[in-house]
Amino acid sequence: MGRLHQVHLDGRVYSCKHCETHLARCDDIVSRSFHCRHGKAYLFARVVNVWVGRNEDRLMMTGMHTVADIFCVGCGSEVGWVYVVAHEKSQKYKEGKFILERFKVLGPDESKALTEP
Repeated sequence: MGRLHQVHLDGRVYSCKHCETHLARCDDIVSRSFHCRHGKAYLFARVVNVWVGRNEDRLMMTGMHTVADIFCVGCGSEVGWVYVVAHEKSQKYKEGKFILERFKVLGPDESKALTEP
């Protein structure tokens, strides 16, 4: 396997807390009102520099979803997941969108996850 090309994002970005690889721009946040095992999570319309794991069905607070974990291409750390299929009609807006767990990323000001942008 050859060297992976990484996308460098301009502006205010979220990055992997382990290797600081850019993951998403603040402008691509759809919602800040998501939660996960480690606390806050943000829903993004677009995420870069990740590879996608296997699809699996998960029962979440909002119903059954088919999701795939996403991993940083820089260091391999799990940083969140992508919604592949939302089985409930009211949740269809999530399909194709990405969750980044705040505990696992640096904020746009290079701060650790517990501070808001």
